[in-house]
Amino acid sequence: MDQMSPEAITALFTRASGDYVFARWGRPIVPVVFGVDDTTLSTVKGAIEAVVALAGHKMAETDPELGANLMVFFLRDWAELLEVPNLGRLLDGLAPLVARLQEAGANQYRVFRFDASGAIKAAFVFVRMDGALAEVPAATLALSQAVQVIVLWSDAAFQQASPLGLVEGVAVLRPEIAAVIRAAYDPVLPAAAQEASHGLRLAARAGRQA
Repeated sequence: MDQMSPEAITALFTRASGDYVFARWGRPIVPVVFGVDDTTLSTVKGAIEAVVALAGHKMAETDPELGANLMVFFLRDWAELLEVPNLGRLLDGLAPLVARLQEAGANQYRVFRFDASGAIKAAFVFVRMDGALAEVPAATLALSQAVQVIVLWSDAAFQQASPLGLVEGVAVLRPEIAAVIRAAYDPVLPAAAQEASHGLRLAARAGRQA
């Protein structure tokens, strides 16, 4: 397996601002998916289950505080978000956010919420099925979104290279990224960190899996 250097792993959680920010889920994940047919729904939930299992984390039927804590929306136009009942109560500044996404021509966006310890307690995933994403197989798109929501990656983490690779034409999670995800959920490590030394600890654990 290709091993990532400690510097490369640290960079996965170093934001464009230069700040190191890491967080993993602190509670079982309860997903709900909007805007897809039953077949695609099964594909998306299956991808989330697979990545959660890889991490050694848990899923649940309901979150006692939020009901569902991972909400995934597939839509054709960002304006559709303004029509989702009660979404504006869950996301402050929804209208300005929609305006920014429209102006940027974005096709995906993620919002995380954190508990008092800094661990992830909820996430919202928005995917606008523009021309580019409409060509992507559902299984590939689902796996990509599941990977990008299992931990709080840097805003620049996958700009140069996708977390996925192809094996005989099928999209799979790159083994070195899988190793980082497993290391991120090592119970010895904290659920949240803002010191770059955490990246070195991650690298040490990911390296043991090679």
